[in-house]
Amino acid sequence: MEKIIDIICVGEVLIDFIGHEVNTSINRTKDYHRFLGGSPTNVAVNASRLGLKSALIATCGQDGLGEYIVRKLKENNVSTTQVKKLEGVPTSIILVSKSSGTPDFIPYREADYQIEQNQITDELLESAKIFHTTCFALSKDPARTTILEGAKRAKKLGLLTSIDINFSERIWPDREEAKVVLKEYLSTNPLVKLSEDDCYRLFAESKTEDFIFEYFHGLGASTICLTKGKDGVVLSNIDYGMFHQKALPIEDIKDTTGAGDAFWTGFLYAQLENKNLEVSITIAQRLAVLKLQNVGRLPEGINFKDYLNIES
Repeated sequence: MEKIIDIICVGEVLIDFIGHEVNTSINRTKDYHRFLGGSPTNVAVNASRLGLKSALIATCGQDGLGEYIVRKLKENNVSTTQVKKLEGVPTSIILVSKSSGTPDFIPYREADYQIEQNQITDELLESAKIFHTTCFALSKDPARTTILEGAKRAKKLGLLTSIDINFSERIWPDREEAKVVLKEYLSTNPLVKLSEDDCYRLFAESKTEDFIFEYFHGLGASTICLTKGKDGVVLSNIDYGMFHQKALPIEDIKDTTGAGDAFWTGFLYAQLENKNLEVSITIAQRLAVLKLQNVGRLPEGINFKDYLNIES
């Protein structure tokens, strides 16, 4: 079957209510602005903005926020055929503090994890190149079982799998259960993105780069990107070894929410363009910088191919 979809994103779709005041706790935040959110959702929208064909498999409520979600996805040319709207279950929301560092958040989860296996069809998988998800999405059933089975089917059909290990104990209190589920997903040899903060939360203590890479390579992942904020990115690949890339200079950070999703979208985009790992990291960093300079989604009016210097 012709590969007409570049990236299938499976997982949470929700509304981010991001605080209006910068570097203020949720306790002190007075006003919030509404944005389409959820890590897989951000990747799907970003991918479409870069000219890729993306599809989202997710669930929201049959309510005003659900209608807003579907409308915004369609405006961004994301395929919504597998976005389910549930009666009687409200759309999930997250209150987020606007921050130049790691933002604080409070999740109110309802519809987002109600993803059923009939939403991931063989026809859809056969038409795609990458199957992407998140640790957040794997934290609850039925989404967990649906995604694990979907990833295994995707692998058998020749898709590349991908995961953002955006672990948070507020979303997934049982760390040991999370490690077991991640082991099952990583058996598909996905491209892995995780941050130092993610690792600290997952292991409940600081770990060395060597430990982190040995641990996740041991679970089956060949390529791992560890983002380190102002200290750049370290990538480890089973065949090519490990290298460090410095952070790009940036002024006027306006909002960190979604920066990791922008980074990973850039990396997946570069991989689809058959770029080497170092160029892929550079492209990912450029997209993350653009997001850090804007609140909400990536800005309008950008020629992304020129901005990312995709020909380099």
